[in-house]
Amino acid sequence: MLETFRPLLDAAHGVDLADPAAAERELNRRLDPAGPAAAALVASLRELLAAGRIAERGELPVKWGRVAKASDASAHFSIDVVHMNGAGPRHRHPNGEIDFCIPLAGQPTFDGRPAGWVVFGPDSTHVPTVAGGEMLIVYLLPAGAMEFLG
Repeated sequence: MLETFRPLLDAAHGVDLADPAAAERELNRRLDPAGPAAAALVASLRELLAAGRIAERGELPVKWGRVAKASDASAHFSIDVVHMNGAGPRHRHPNGEIDFCIPLAGQPTFDGRPAGWVVFGPDSTHVPTVAGGEMLIVYLLPAGAMEFLG
């Protein structure tokens, strides 16, 4: 299944997260969320979700699942997929976080942002929140680093 996520991993590889806006511009350049490669990826992810192979744990407002721990094969990112229609747990990103957000129903936003790439810089914290519908979010965490804050 890891190969399904290769376009995201390739796009994220080497991107500096210290400036989230610049990182998002670079990610959009590398993998345009409105482009054909992203459309194929989104179709594959929707199929995996429908088959119960990703975001298979928990219940809405947050269903989640781990695809891969950070390793050489995953470009040193952990890969988690979350299906959301509300708020998740507050957490901190020691090394930052790269999110690829896919609308599933309604006009969803993730932390007030539309579908596509969303980047949080190193040492950022948030309560991840989807409003206005449902979203599938692929979380890429450098070195798998995340701290739940309760």
